[in-house]
Amino acid sequence: MPSNLSEKKCGPCEEVKSLPLEEVKPLLLEIPEWESTSDFKSITRTFTFNDFMEAISFINKIADIAESNNHHPDINIHAYKKVTITLSTHSVKGLSESDFIIAAKIDEI
Repeated sequence: MPSNLSEKKCGPCEEVKSLPLEEVKPLLLEIPEWESTSDFKSITRTFTFNDFMEAISFINKIADIAESNNHHPDINIHAYKKVTITLSTHSVKGLSESDFIIAAKIDEI
């Protein structure tokens, strides 16, 4: 099932709501490469690149997406060519639709 999440725009932080588990599970199916933490408070994915500069280029693309959507992931570069992205909505202390929107947009890079 193709996702239309990447076509959406994140809502203002003050208007987003924490998603209940019954809404999180179907959204996870739309971004199958991403994993949820056991408490369903965040989602994460690790990407591996050929070298450091390719990883940095990817991070810069994520930064553009995050800034234009006003929703910013935690980004960790490790082992010089691996990038782990963690998404959660800090204002609701859990997952919101915005996390899934950003994940889908990152998947399109």
